[in-house]
Amino acid sequence: MIKIDNLIVQFGGVRPINELSAVLTAPVAGLIGPNGAGKTTLLNVLSGFVKPIQGSVWLGERALLPMSPLQRVRAGLRRSFQTEQVVEDLTVAGNIAAIADHVVGTGHHARAVEAALAFVGLADIAERFGQSLNLFQRRLVELAKCVVGEPKLVLLDEPAAGLTDEEGKAFRELVLRIPAEFRAQVLIIDHDVDLIRSMCSETMVLDYGKLLALGPTQTVLADPNVRRAYLGEF
Repeated sequence: MIKIDNLIVQFGGVRPINELSAVLTAPVAGLIGPNGAGKTTLLNVLSGFVKPIQGSVWLGERALLPMSPLQRVRAGLRRSFQTEQVVEDLTVAGNIAAIADHVVGTGHHARAVEAALAFVGLADIAERFGQSLNLFQRRLVELAKCVVGEPKLVLLDEPAAGLTDEEGKAFRELVLRIPAEFRAQVLIIDHDVDLIRSMCSETMVLDYGKLLALGPTQTVLADPNVRRAYLGEF
């Protein structure tokens, strides 16, 4: 569960997040909104890259804001970015091990990396270098990094961008398995409304840093205010 209470982020005279309060409980939740709505800023707050001037954020029973980014990773927060962060001169296994080094206890490191590789189906190419991977494989490496070492919250920023329909379907199926297999909540940012509709049972909509809507995805996407602000009139 993610609980956000009266959150404010201010850059100069601009508030990309403005008095935001919300509770997200769905195993796979969506976050949408028009450009400039504050979506990436919110992910940066959750990740520890942006410090708000007011408010609190809780992951289950743990307060996130007092933690450093590394402490949040160790507490189970994982994140992928719009541009994948695969290290070109590390192997597939090495990329995952770089995260495992920080989150897995002594004696369990190799097993955790193997489990993440098996989950995404990359065990057969574990020793290939990042520079040799295609886009789909790179996305899978990113997903493996998100599930290694007992994640609690997985933040995915446009995770299927650029994938073919077949690759996107396979990727979505993997993401939907995360809550049951890793006991982790997933929060997805994406502009693809069909992807949000197909994956997320709950969706939050931001508009100019404020909460526009939050609830069951089908209900939210049918909301006239959401259609006006994000989907356009139709």
